[in-house]
Amino acid sequence: MRINAEFDRPARVRFADGEWVGSPSAGVERRMLDRLGGEVARATSLVRFAPGSAFDPHTHDGGEEYLVLEGTFQDEEGDFPVGAYVRNPPGTSHRPAAAEGAVILVKLHQFDPADRTAVHARLDSARAAPVAGQPGVSAQVLHRDAREAVRLEVWAPGAEVTRELPGGAELFVLAGGYTEGGMAMGPWDWLRLPAGGRLESVAGPEGARLWVKEGHLAAPIGLDQG
Repeated sequence: MRINAEFDRPARVRFADGEWVGSPSAGVERRMLDRLGGEVARATSLVRFAPGSAFDPHTHDGGEEYLVLEGTFQDEEGDFPVGAYVRNPPGTSHRPAAAEGAVILVKLHQFDPADRTAVHARLDSARAAPVAGQPGVSAQVLHRDAREAVRLEVWAPGAEVTRELPGGAELFVLAGGYTEGGMAMGPWDWLRLPAGGRLESVAGPEGARLWVKEGHLAAPIGLDQG
């Protein structure tokens, strides 16, 4: 399966335009944002867990990164409420579940094979600091290494956000919205810009709160999945 698999060009998915699709696990549905491969795939997806649903225990050979958008996500490590950001490096295993239901943004098979850094963080706008050279933009760093950076970004109403992207970027709207390339992007909309691209956007009248990942598309990992 190939969905938004051309990493040398922009890709965007608007939440309002999609539908939830069933998975092999009862009560678990997905919206695929990009994907290379079959049921085991290099994938970026929204996953919705019905109350009481669960996946069978499994190992993430290529790593797993997720952000909880609704409800509470659970595994052997505990409960992860809205705003929890987790990185489970290659070789880790768990049995994910959601006793009361949950929605997560998840990325699979995209870690450097040597990465062994686990991250458990919480998005907190109060911890976002002003970004130099970007008026109206503040950020909370969630993870950073030599390959990539992951942040919560808060854009003030009407902020003009322009930056070069030598390593590409993904932006996922948590609240509010912005315009980019003449298109309005709102809650749970996703944009991927390729390495060497440029972000030219304007925050909406309510501002915007976004999950942003940069740098990882200079040499995307997991393209052999497809």
